[in-house]
Amino acid sequence: MALGNSLSRENNSELALIKEEASARNRWFDISNITLAFKGINEFLKKENLHLWLHDRPFNSTTRTIGLVMAGNIPMVGFHDLICVLATGNKAKVKLSSDDNILIPFLVNQLFDIDPDLKERIFFVDILKDIDAVIATGSDNSSRYFEYYFKNIPHIIRKNRTSVAILTGEENKEDLLHLGNDILQYFGLGCRNVSKLFVPDQYDFSSFYEAIQPLHDVIYMSKYVNNYDYNKSIYLVNREDFKDNGFLLLKPDQAFVSPLSVVYYEHYQSEHDLIEKLKMNESKVQVTVSKEAFFANSLAFGDSQKPNLWDYADNVDTVEFLIGLN
Repeated sequence: MALGNSLSRENNSELALIKEEASARNRWFDISNITLAFKGINEFLKKENLHLWLHDRPFNSTTRTIGLVMAGNIPMVGFHDLICVLATGNKAKVKLSSDDNILIPFLVNQLFDIDPDLKERIFFVDILKDIDAVIATGSDNSSRYFEYYFKNIPHIIRKNRTSVAILTGEENKEDLLHLGNDILQYFGLGCRNVSKLFVPDQYDFSSFYEAIQPLHDVIYMSKYVNNYDYNKSIYLVNREDFKDNGFLLLKPDQAFVSPLSVVYYEHYQSEHDLIEKLKMNESKVQVTVSKEAFFANSLAFGDSQKPNLWDYADNVDTVEFLIGLN
């Protein structure tokens, strides 16, 4: 809570400098996306949210040392695991991603200023050893290594996931702009970014492209445009079917995880058909979004990148896992 107050303080020159340093180190972390990530952490740390999250949760009577292998695809994505470890009374040994090794240490140093005793509970390491359990986030490939390496201790191993959107043709311009943010915030790099659209037969994409036009500045980011140009050239050379508005490619495909700058789409025949497709691929889906969250277990358009403290990656309750170690 005190950390949230510190981060939300106006004219925080130290925070401004750290944003610039992190952005210079990792070009994917532009200032606007770092600011968005800090805003999400401020929401995490509001008193009412912390109370709802931890209400009636028991603290561990025995302190465990938890290894954290953090991802670096979007700014500070590993911070949630860290606060889960601290909230359950444990210690954290943190192996940072080289893509996000500025912002997380900044947050931890802020915590040390607030509570110096935390210096005995948070450690940054290059190699994880002498740990009681591990939470590791990575790709499908790295997950196989993690599963083998940490097979003898309790673990949560996260693989590639993505998010999907359900459209009916009833969406208005504002709905579709919110969906555009679900797709393009963090340049589409997060597991909560939508990379697959389910649309009814004969769906007209012109309204979607018109609605997301205000987001066209994404094309001025060099690393993003490199992906856009590359994928477009491949589709042209292979004479594949795709749609293009100058900054986002839409391609018919039954796969769920699309390349950066591309969103796959697939037609559905009925709601029952749609439910069956999602059920068959539930291990690949992090979040589903729909207009006003009408679809079962979905979020509203625009909310995919606004997780609450109790919205756990892969739907595995991290706090419950940590309490269970007791």
